[in-house]
Amino acid sequence: MASSGNFMTFNRLAYQNSYSASYSQLDTGNLRGNATAGGWGWPSNYTFDSGKWYCEFYVYRRSGSSIGYISVVDHYYPHIDAKYNDNRHRQPTVADYTVRYHGGGVTATTTTGIYNNQIGAVNESQTFASDQWQDGDVLAIALDLDSSPQTVQFYRNGSAKGNAENLNSSASGSWAFWCGSHNQTWITMNAGQDSSFAGNKTAQGNTDGNGFGDFYYSPPSGFLACCSANLPTSDDINPAKTDTNYPSKLFNAVTYTGNASTNAITGVGFRPDLFWFQRRDYAGNFNQGMLDSSRGVSVGMYPDRQDADTSFTSDFSSFDSDGVTLKAGSSANINNSGSAFIGWFWKANGGTTSTNNDGSTTSTVQSSQAGGFSIITYTGNGSNRTIGHGLTKAPEFMIIKDRTNSGSNWIVYHKDQGAGNRSQLNTSTAFGSSSGSFQSTDPTSSVISLGTSGGTNANSANFVCYAWHSVDGYCKVGTTIGNGSSSDGTFTYLGFRPRFIIYKRSTDSNYFYLLDTARNTINGEALKLLAPIGVTESGHGTSNKMDFLSQGFKMYTSGGGLNGSGGNYVYIAWGDQPARFSNAR
Repeated sequence: MASSGNFMTFNRLAYQNSYSASYSQLDTGNLRGNATAGGWGWPSNYTFDSGKWYCEFYVYRRSGSSIGYISVVDHYYPHIDAKYNDNRHRQPTVADYTVRYHGGGVTATTTTGIYNNQIGAVNESQTFASDQWQDGDVLAIALDLDSSPQTVQFYRNGSAKGNAENLNSSASGSWAFWCGSHNQTWITMNAGQDSSFAGNKTAQGNTDGNGFGDFYYSPPSGFLACCSANLPTSDDINPAKTDTNYPSKLFNAVTYTGNASTNAITGVGFRPDLFWFQRRDYAGNFNQGMLDSSRGVSVGMYPDRQDADTSFTSDFSSFDSDGVTLKAGSSANINNSGSAFIGWFWKANGGTTSTNNDGSTTSTVQSSQAGGFSIITYTGNGSNRTIGHGLTKAPEFMIIKDRTNSGSNWIVYHKDQGAGNRSQLNTSTAFGSSSGSFQSTDPTSSVISLGTSGGTNANSANFVCYAWHSVDGYCKVGTTIGNGSSSDGTFTYLGFRPRFIIYKRSTDSNYFYLLDTARNTINGEALKLLAPIGVTESGHGTSNKMDFLSQGFKMYTSGGGLNGSGGNYVYIAWGDQPARFSNAR
């Protein structure tokens, strides 16, 4: 039988406690949460945006009038203090979606019930009189993210509690399991690893439909254990199913040292089609460059500037099977002798382009459908129109540049900001209204809508568009919320180990930050940050820290550009290892 891999546990990185941290702790391998007083709450270390998932919880100990909770919560859960671990039933905010089942007090007369902010009520949507949880109860949650609407069903000792509740459609779409209490309720999780709950029950040995897990009760039909073997990973990039398109064959970040001579940059692992580089020790203009195989080896552009296509005939030689080669005599911005550089590399279609007629006017594309990446070139006409992008899903992050006219900015689209807004890669501009860039119409699975704005569709100008969408286990486009803590900052779940992240506070004048594990090789050290502006790598200070983890990333900074309290941050991340196949290094 195939290995189930790792099972879900409570997430020590996303601790929630409205009282003193000394009251609350995790033990039993991060499977039991408990408190001696006050309140506590812990989310799961996996989050889900599709599929059907089942998890059990054992009521280990109750005391007096303490009230326990099990729930599912929107993925923003780490960012708002003291919201799921009290008994006040306050109305959640828009970033605070939750559905929870609470057990009342052992000696209290409080009814138990289910609270759901889908209905916009302060009190329970379902109540169960004289039904308080007892020591030894086995609770369960069945989370259905494939139904429409999405639902959650709670269970107590094998029987459904009330009716399934609908999840709020306005939530982010990514959900975690969560449990906690007010005062002294101790709860043990079983995501499929142990139906004895650390020796407190007689194991029953029930599995999910894939044969994974050890559950006390049989999971409902079609619902799966929360284990890494069941995590969604696109077959196109699954290392067990492809030899050519798994993550490290689609993207890589590689450092190199300039030599002012012929310089073969190797170790990429594939033939790249997009090469984005930055000189790390230089604070002037032209400290970045971008070349792609659709435009060829002779032209490139500077992401930190407004220039049009610029000749690279003296600088760039070739896209190679394992990297790129720079020419002897190449300029200092790409190959200065003794300078440190970073290069980011993406695979598309080996330089082979095709005409795409999906839109109202033609475009030229080369794409990696497995990697959710396309290079699109087209000529603007100044009028509303659509162009094809060559992917199977709608692009979620796009960078567009006018190649003909100097003085034009790099336009950025992000799905969570919507087509009515855009930012600029080369400036600190916040995302703001720009209905003319994309006709206020989000991309579809076949076309991108372009408006009358010169930044995306100037008449007779040549353009290049780099477009990506999320791919389970490899690429994620999303949003996270800062909490302003330098000691216990925001954790963002990706479902893979990140290799490169583009990150920006959406509402403020902050640049897009560029972070990668080729330069940031050790967690806990100051981040090496880059942005498309004329600053050196060290120019961003030493207090910014971040951990790159097997399933996402966690901030350790109070800086407003990365983790300001309540700040809205958009990102796109690429990984080198899906969480389903996580390994130590």
